[in-house]
Amino acid sequence: MFYRPEDGHGLPHNPFNAIITPRPIAWVSSRDREGVDNLAPYSFFNGVAYVPPQIMFASTGAKPDRGDTKDSLANIRDTGVFCVNIVEYAMREAMNLSSQTLPRELDEFAHAGVDRTPCEVIDCARVKGAPAALECRLTKIETLPGKTNYVVFGEVVGIHLRDDCLVDGIFDVSRYQPLSRLGYRDYTRVTEVFAMPRPDDL
Repeated sequence: MFYRPEDGHGLPHNPFNAIITPRPIAWVSSRDREGVDNLAPYSFFNGVAYVPPQIMFASTGAKPDRGDTKDSLANIRDTGVFCVNIVEYAMREAMNLSSQTLPRELDEFAHAGVDRTPCEVIDCARVKGAPAALECRLTKIETLPGKTNYVVFGEVVGIHLRDDCLVDGIFDVSRYQPLSRLGYRDYTRVTEVFAMPRPDDL
């Protein structure tokens, strides 16, 4: 099968994000100018540089009470900071609840029953008990083709690692089983890990 996206795929559901899998999930916490916390998952997310450490996530779509975007991006534009919380399998239901479209004045931490704790470096809440959390300062927002497509870039200025996930000095993902997004409504989790040395290491 071949199709041009501009012509449509002719399938019951769009296969695009089922092709790019698995995708890590950025559970982004932010705070608006009035102090209302927001928590929302984004599955177009990854690290983009080591020194200094930097990440990106993409926001697509908009809410009627936010104009051209969603709460997370609007808050980040206003405050310049955000936190990326890593989602473990055990937190899957809370993560899913936090994806619900709610009025801007409602707090997704409370809605999803997620405990919060203050960040160390930035003025923002983070998910208490998350396996890891990346405190970020906004570096830039890029506008992409399309009506409401943006990429947010941030420099990581603080990193939290849950103690039970550190084994012999290694951050062991098998301890918490990262949740990943597939296509459609499907997810997966990491339950098996194997190592492959690079040719340059041999």
